[in-house]
Amino acid sequence: MSSVFKVQKTIREILLKILDNHSLEQLNKIPAGYSNNLIWNVAHCISSQQVLVYKLSGLPTLVSDEFIDKYKKGTKPEGDVSQSELDEIRTLLFSTLDKTEKDVNEGIFQNYTTYLTSMGFELTNVQDALDFVNYHEGIHTGIIMSIRKFV
Repeated sequence: MSSVFKVQKTIREILLKILDNHSLEQLNKIPAGYSNNLIWNVAHCISSQQVLVYKLSGLPTLVSDEFIDKYKKGTKPEGDVSQSELDEIRTLLFSTLDKTEKDVNEGIFQNYTTYLTSMGFELTNVQDALDFVNYHEGIHTGIIMSIRKFV
């Protein structure tokens, strides 16, 4: 496993612990002063990884367009996540990571549409995207750590 996937696996393990150590009510609570909640941040990480790695490579994503639309940049929770949605998010944390690593190792990422992130990073290939995903998920892990103090 390359270092980029070791880092992402560690981040995803932290996110899984958040899901496992909070009730559905806590995961759905939006604290005062915040625009989203714990579960949205976790699902947003999955959604963003799929867009940055697969969609910008011109490949089908491993999650539905509806999932991406619900958790993409600029969205916020429109209602509570159900237990079945939580179960799906929990599964997607590692199924998407494992499949991405397999796909990278198989060399399926041949094309990439250059993308300038809102943070000012220019992504020109899938390796850039994988590196940025870890940075992005690190930011959201920090936000999650902040939110959990208030739920």
